[in-house]
Amino acid sequence: MTKKKYTFGLDTFGDLALDEQGNAINYAQALRLVVDEAVLADKLGVDAIALGEHHRDEFAISSPEMVLAAIASKTNNIKLASGVTVLSSDDPVRVFERFSTLDAVSNGRAQVILGRGSFTESFPLFGYNLRDYNELFEEKVELFVELLKEKPVTWQGTTRAALEAADVFPKTESGHLETMIGVGGSPESVIRAARHGLPMMLAIIGGSPERFRPYAELYEQATKEAGTKQHPIGMHSPGYIAETDEEAITEAFPFFKASMDKIGKTRGWTPMSREHFLSEVSHGSMYVGSPETVAQKIAKAMKAVGATRFDIVYGFGVVPIEKRRRTIELYATKVIPRVRKLLGEAK
Repeated sequence: MTKKKYTFGLDTFGDLALDEQGNAINYAQALRLVVDEAVLADKLGVDAIALGEHHRDEFAISSPEMVLAAIASKTNNIKLASGVTVLSSDDPVRVFERFSTLDAVSNGRAQVILGRGSFTESFPLFGYNLRDYNELFEEKVELFVELLKEKPVTWQGTTRAALEAADVFPKTESGHLETMIGVGGSPESVIRAARHGLPMMLAIIGGSPERFRPYAELYEQATKEAGTKQHPIGMHSPGYIAETDEEAITEAFPFFKASMDKIGKTRGWTPMSREHFLSEVSHGSMYVGSPETVAQKIAKAMKAVGATRFDIVYGFGVVPIEKRRRTIELYATKVIPRVRKLLGEAK
């Protein structure tokens, strides 16, 4: 029996970290910090880094592929992914061109993860109507899948101008641009990924990861019905790693609470209590603790979901720079090897 191949990555939105004096760094500093952290992750053998696209004041990354290109120039092995590219408010042709360019300058390390985004600021910013939320994503994914064939495209829809035998450049060197669909909790998104024959990345930021197992089963069923290839499943969740559980929990709670409460104000959530936080740490989808605790929890979650890729969202909130670095180092040197052993993968 062939053992599964597992992949482990880091995710960030370019949160405005705290410097040594406890002050929030500016946007330029935050972007340079992400590049430096990616270089560290590459040296430590982390498989991938995914940068999320946001257009909000607490995040620095609005153009993931630009930052990924900077990372490409300073790294050798780490896979360079978006997490996610908000395709609904972008143009599929331009997205393909940008990532095929990134793929070239990184020697084939680019990966685009397409999603509708967890926020909606990009829609009015780029002139799109939220009433077209579902139609925009559906049509643009359809077009993007055609572009992935790297042949002249003829396409017609309602959300952008039609294409007639349009050829798009540059082509990728391998003839294949790695592409995934980000899924945040919608069965329709699972079916869409299966219908188009694309792998899916599950964004699990709360609740028990076991509740996403039916999504994996739905994906398997939908690929069979569509006659498409079933790909490995990925998942990402926030985390914070320290030498001991107590240290990690004590340090992480204020950062997680501040971040979740800010999001919650726009979504009608109640403020995060310490009890809620501890429940997520113990039974939910916040991977907070010592390397052994976090490794055990990641391995259990991957088994439950049936995932072969796990990305940890590090620096969740205004985490100090040195604490972000510590999480990366412990994740790379202690957590990942331990998870591989727990999952039975020979390294």
